[in-house]
Amino acid sequence: MGVPSRFGDVRGVEREPRGRRADRRFQFPPRPARDSDRTLARRVSGESVVLAAVVSRIAITRGVSATINDCELTHATRTPIDVALAREQHAAYESALASRGCEIRRIPADDRYPDAVFIEDTAIVLDELAVITRPGAESRRGERDAVAVALAEYRTLVRIEAPATIDGGDVLQLDDVLYVGRTPRTNGEGITQLRELLAPYGYRVVAVNVDGCLHLKSAVTRVGVDALLMNRRWVSPSNFDGLRIIDVDHVEPSAANGLRIGNRVIFSEEFPRTLRKLEAAGIDVIAVPAGELAKAEGGVTCCSLLFRLT
Repeated sequence: MGVPSRFGDVRGVEREPRGRRADRRFQFPPRPARDSDRTLARRVSGESVVLAAVVSRIAITRGVSATINDCELTHATRTPIDVALAREQHAAYESALASRGCEIRRIPADDRYPDAVFIEDTAIVLDELAVITRPGAESRRGERDAVAVALAEYRTLVRIEAPATIDGGDVLQLDDVLYVGRTPRTNGEGITQLRELLAPYGYRVVAVNVDGCLHLKSAVTRVGVDALLMNRRWVSPSNFDGLRIIDVDHVEPSAANGLRIGNRVIFSEEFPRTLRKLEAAGIDVIAVPAGELAKAEGGVTCCSLLFRLT
């Protein structure tokens, strides 16, 4: 099957009351009444966000900063990023999320934080609570304030504290087990704190060695009930016994990042060889344009915080 260029019709604490809000620099507009018979639209910061007709999940995203060319880079060579194109591709990504039943809640871009579009790194959202991380790059720690405001509407918040560091991109949840990559962005204290915070909720935290890439989810992501997409050069499959491994194509080492929502996987069309391998393995793929954000070492999981309504 050829690579599609478009998709769908698009170009430990006690829980506080859910509605409680702390001091906030901004607020999302009031929610419209939900309507399962028609498509909803919301205007956030002057931008219209198309929502799926039936909402089962929240996707918190953040706009692309005008300063994204000043992003942190660890492994990639700095290449000019077309900001307008990056924003267009990000909008297409949001539409793909909406097509999978996600209600999009977009935090405005903040040019003080070039990497802020990669919102995944600032929080780990579970059914019972949300963990506000402490990103390994100091330049990114200010991103957390607006994210905490947005998440406080839905979850009780706990925080990773110094000297711990942890990026959300290093956390791969497989049911009640959270695999956490040891990387330059996530240290041992971060893994220990996360384990202590989540133990009362029955989650198990397993540390995983990662080598050669930015995050654990640069090397492996879940693409099926029992299937992982992986670059074996960056992480060992021995960490994931009993699961089926789909290998990235050898000429596309950065292709291991896919975002599974329900029975479909959002995946970058920049990796056509690996996309075909996914399809051959029976994975239903939604291909999205993501080339500009990839220049900032971002993948499709990086650009949203996804969680179920509870």
